[in-house]
Amino acid sequence: MNERLSFTALGPNIGAQVSDVDLSRPLSDAQFEQLYHGLLRHQVLFVRNQVITPEQQRALAIRFGDLHIHPVYPHAEGVEEIIVLDTHQDNPPDNDNWHTDVTFIQTPPAIAILASKLLPESGGDTLWSTGIAAYEALSEPFKTLLNGLQAEHDFKKSFQEYKYRKTEEEHQRWQQAVAKNPPVQHPVIRTHPVSGRKALFVNEGFTTRLLGLSEKESDALLNFLFWHSAKPEFQVRWRWQENDVAIWDNRVTQHYANADYYPARRVMHRATVLGDKPF
Repeated sequence: MNERLSFTALGPNIGAQVSDVDLSRPLSDAQFEQLYHGLLRHQVLFVRNQVITPEQQRALAIRFGDLHIHPVYPHAEGVEEIIVLDTHQDNPPDNDNWHTDVTFIQTPPAIAILASKLLPESGGDTLWSTGIAAYEALSEPFKTLLNGLQAEHDFKKSFQEYKYRKTEEEHQRWQQAVAKNPPVQHPVIRTHPVSGRKALFVNEGFTTRLLGLSEKESDALLNFLFWHSAKPEFQVRWRWQENDVAIWDNRVTQHYANADYYPARRVMHRATVLGDKPF
């Protein structure tokens, strides 16, 4: 039996399409190793035509590590590790900004796996950008400045209170999430724990300020870094088809879910693998 996976790069900096793999079945060790090495190299992988249940998605994700259970998003029935992102007329998209998932905890996710379940007729692409290429494109003096800096990441920046007041229960859940997730600090330049490569690690979704700088200095630097990280040179854009799966290295990437399809409906399932403390 041929266990070789095929990787087709979608650009020089980020993204590859994978073929010759069935993610609904347990991968052999050889297949999983190829997938993991491909992920380290390309940072985000895309696989077409993968009909997987929440249980199968969880089983695949657990191969990468322990799973995160989100404090506010709903989950698949009976599978609390699989977040359901169901956007429609009464639940507007909230991922239409550049963000890295769950950087508001001490050990932000290492890897995420997203499966498309229901798509609008057109639109709803997701874009990823690489913090590695973004870092490497900076000048040496700028790298030196950033290398010693720490940034604050705050749950409340993306999950604002007014969005969670529809019911008393929802508001209480939000308040508990805030209490459990005070702001945390991470280095602005992160070293990948496996590859050793350096990457920018700030994102518009959760990063609020740079420590040790004045407010104006912090805002100026962050605004530049947010703009720089989102340059097309560092991006790949994926046009979803039903039953596509995307797997990305959350340690060194950001992504943006284009909300151009709203108010049409779009349903995605996400598994989130816990990472380690950034350094």
